[in-house]
Amino acid sequence: QLKLVESGGGSVQPGGSLRLSCLASSGYSYNRRWMAWFRQAPGNEREGVAAFFTESGSLVYADTVKGRFTISRDNAKNTLDLQMNSLKPEDTAMYYCAARTPGNTGRPLSPIDYDYWGQGTQVTVSS
Repeated sequence: QLKLVESGGGSVQPGGSLRLSCLASSGYSYNRRWMAWFRQAPGNEREGVAAFFTESGSLVYADTVKGRFTISRDNAKNTLDLQMNSLKPEDTAMYYCAARTPGNTGRPLSPIDYDYWGQGTQVTVSS
């Protein structure tokens, strides 16, 4: 069973930056998978933030974070990272890393199309 563990959350002032990391369990293959970051604020549905297809390097971003967030894979650390810049109070949420079983199709930012989830890391943006 694939296990995903997020880290890097915290509190930051508006305009600040944070970098989230997602570490997969040992022996996990990143090949031919969609991996993504989602977030969920209290009272809101879980929404896709950014997705990355490991085979082609394709990237997909939600309109709300385009130009501010960057998803990437750190091969040396074997992590999936999310660099978040110019943070806004509306970015406050629990952030989750997710992975899809290879070969599964679906929308890159749709949470129902992902099979494995981390426990989440909290991001709070306030002054």
